[in-house]
This record gives sequence, structure tokens and C-alpha cells, in this order.
Amino acid sequence: MRKLGRTSDHRKAMLRAMVTFLLENGKIETTVTRAKEVRSEAEKMITLGKKDDLHSKRQVFAYITKEEVSKKLFDEISPKYKDVNGGYTRIIKVGPRRGDAAEMAIIELV
Repeated sequence: MRKLGRTSDHRKAMLRAMVTFLLENGKIETTVTRAKEVRSEAEKMITLGKKDDLHSKRQVFAYITKEEVSKKLFDEISPKYKDVNGGYTRIIKVGPRRGDAAEMAIIELV
């Protein structure tokens, strides 16, 4: 796990927010390293959504910050990937950011 220059609780909160936003909107633009971290968490959430039992629902509701996004995960997103084993997201590099030249990327659901 990358540290991303943050304390562990700040990093956890940031990743939760980014995963929630990704599942809500289908794609987000961020730095490449953050995108790679978000990818692993988002894929775990989608895999849990595919199980669709009480335990996995509780795990997802504990991680995702918005209830309607959790519902969307179980009702719309996960059924789409029911016969796919992983690889639910795609990272596309889009070049450097203007202010600090950080490498930017778009992460989206496939």
C-alpha cells in the first residue's frame, strides 16, 4: 500500500471518498498513484457486491460513504460484472498537471 504523503486515517478517508465518487459517477480524474490505489479498493468493493449476501453488504456499507451508492453497487454495477473475474476498472494516463507537473490519469469503470 502506498502512503500518498498522508497519515493513515487521512489516507483511508480520501480513498473511501474517491471509491464512492468513482462508483457514483463511473469515472474520476486524479494522479496516477492515487488511481492505482483507488483501483484496488474499487475492485474489492465490486467483488463484494457480486457475492450479494448479508456479510458482504455490511462490509460494503461500512466502507462506502453514501448509502445510495452502496445500493447502486448491488443493484446496477455488480450484476454487470457477474461473469467477469476482476479487471472492472481502466486507468488512462492523460499527461502532466499544470501546477506541479504531477502525472494525471482518468480511472473509469469498464
